[in-house]
Amino acid sequence: MLSHKQQVLLNTVTKLLRKNAHRRVRDIIHKVHTADLAVVFEILNESQQLVVFDLLTNNEIRAELLEDLEEVVAIRLIKDYSSSEIAELINLMSTDDATDLIQEFDEEKVDEILSLLKKDDREDLEELIAYEDDTAGGLMVTEFMAVRCDESIQTVLEEIQASGDDAEMVFYTYAVDEDGRLVGIASLREIIQAEEEDTLEDIMETDIHKVRPYTDQEEVARVISQYDLLAVPVVDDENMIIGIVTVDDIIDVIREENTEDILKLVGTDEDLFEDYSVRKNIIARFPWLLATWFGGIVVMKLVGAYEDQLSKFVALTAFFPVILGMSGNVGQQSATIIVRGLAIGKVDVSRLASTVGKETLTGLVIGVIYGLALAGAAWVEFGDEVAMIPLVVGLSQCAGMGVAAMAGALFPMLLTRLNIDPAVSTGPLVTTSLDLIGMWIYIAFATLFIF
Repeated sequence: MLSHKQQVLLNTVTKLLRKNAHRRVRDIIHKVHTADLAVVFEILNESQQLVVFDLLTNNEIRAELLEDLEEVVAIRLIKDYSSSEIAELINLMSTDDATDLIQEFDEEKVDEILSLLKKDDREDLEELIAYEDDTAGGLMVTEFMAVRCDESIQTVLEEIQASGDDAEMVFYTYAVDEDGRLVGIASLREIIQAEEEDTLEDIMETDIHKVRPYTDQEEVARVISQYDLLAVPVVDDENMIIGIVTVDDIIDVIREENTEDILKLVGTDEDLFEDYSVRKNIIARFPWLLATWFGGIVVMKLVGAYEDQLSKFVALTAFFPVILGMSGNVGQQSATIIVRGLAIGKVDVSRLASTVGKETLTGLVIGVIYGLALAGAAWVEFGDEVAMIPLVVGLSQCAGMGVAAMAGALFPMLLTRLNIDPAVSTGPLVTTSLDLIGMWIYIAFATLFIF
């Protein structure tokens, strides 16, 4: 949702573009923050985006905007640029964002762009390109403050001042030994408050939270979140610091992971956002819905097998929707809680029995409450017709919700143990299985007490 400021900016820019008042558009976009411009930018159509981007006369602002835009939009803006023009923009971007952008080009174009960069910048980008996008190495930047631990605080302050824009995160200074190995960390506050004659070693923390370049981005996010860090150092096998992952990139990771998990829960994926089309949408969603369709056919067959009995007690069919709906909702709640807990490290698969037991008990308690309520409603509505109907619907509601909660917790944990992403199959497949379980329980109790 756009803020009021962004909405005003969008309305103003689009209005001026329709009037071809490009000079006024240029004056406005040079006065707003690139983060606000990026939000507005992605709402404009492609031709408007190209016009506005060309109106930016400062390459530094262009580079900042490219950092804030989605890669698919950024590439569209500069795809017709020469390699030298792209290299100039790349040179003004942080290494992590530059890496994400340059990887969108074909290999030949990437080689051309890299050949135009300074040796150090080229080597940094080549190193980062080698890492997977969803790892610490793919997220890290190579601009950071690293100082020998035996340097005085005065020297450290001078190096921080001299770093200018070269360091991505000066709030932390990383202390290294004479061989360049990471031995400590000191915050900017600790450095400022220390005596000038002290050394970095005197004030540094030696209990360092760090990650390896191949650490998954979700684990990096967990470390930064758990220890309230602004950045986490990335070290190689010899404990040499090779980069840092900053909190702003982790915010993007959390947003991406949340979006990915939500889309997986309904049986699709985030690629639909990048190149939305009806055909691609159908291909992504159809297979998962097919499982639900087959489940529905099985439920139909199950009901059909008891058609004669149900026709004699039509009142029973009136409770199908509420019993199946409540069981399905409880199961989905449990599944969502467990999937998210597994993703953020709050749920441990080694405690499967305990976790599933708690969810089952939760489902049963809620089921008892709603089962009694449904039995009461059945008694008021049909008690005189068939005295056992309230008992059947009450027991079915209680048992159905308890089993659904157990299944919703059990499936994701078992899939995780089998190294299968639980988010992928916990949507339509779980919904279908819960419908079958709920219907079977209902028919079983009806057979036991009525048929």
